[in-house]
Amino acid sequence: MTDKPEIIPLNSPPPYNIPLDDEWSLISDQIMGGRSAGNLLRTDYKQQPCLRMSGLVTTENNGGFLQIARDLATNGKPFDASSYNGLSLKVAGNVESYNIHLRTTDISLPWQSFRCSFNTTSEWQIIYLPFNEFVAHRTDSHFNKTSLTRIGLVAIGRDFNADLYLREIGFY
Repeated sequence: MTDKPEIIPLNSPPPYNIPLDDEWSLISDQIMGGRSAGNLLRTDYKQQPCLRMSGLVTTENNGGFLQIARDLATNGKPFDASSYNGLSLKVAGNVESYNIHLRTTDISLPWQSFRCSFNTTSEWQIIYLPFNEFVAHRTDSHFNKTSLTRIGLVAIGRDFNADLYLREIGFY
């Protein structure tokens, strides 16, 4: 996780923000028999409108995740992020660690992704996650930023109370 973005050349495209619209959905490990449960709400946190993912993540019954996700593909075409260096997000939370999971056209199984972790504080903060910090998870595919299909913010891997506020997310 990087606090400041890499130096961005003057001829770079403007940042692209992913809308915080009704296309976001909550997914839990219950789809595979787990017992984690949560909510996705539109709310305000510290006078700023945002999405909130909250709930209990439990590894009981081989589970262990809550996720809010949104498709990036439009009309069947993947999002081409080749003009960008990484992701930026404005988040707050309950001082826990969360993940960003990216999927590309090369990913075919639900447990595969390219992942990067970040930590929250109770105050709003802007976090920059360069693409070169994303790690392949359970795939031999190489990260291809020209073929992004889905993005997810994930509470995963341990028993804890998730409480994540998302104000902005996009490419820089």
